[in-house]
Amino acid sequence: METLAITEFKAHALQILGRIAKTKESVVITKRGKPLVEVIPFTSSKPIPGKLSEALVFEEDIVSPLGEEMWSVCK
Repeated sequence: METLAITEFKAHALQILGRIAKTKESVVITKRGKPLVEVIPFTSSKPIPGKLSEALVFEEDIVSPLGEEMWSVCK
């Protein structure tokens, strides 16, 4: 994570913001050597189709984990 003084950020804000958008790395802006803010790249809050596909687990047989008798009870 890069650290910049606020005066440096002010002088080159558009270039720095462009770099953050391109590299997706955040930058900490300091004032008198103390962290003031962290500029992070924007991420869309809308779900991206297929993004959760790796999180799903597909079972071939849904009856076996419970057993025949438990499956009948759960009906």
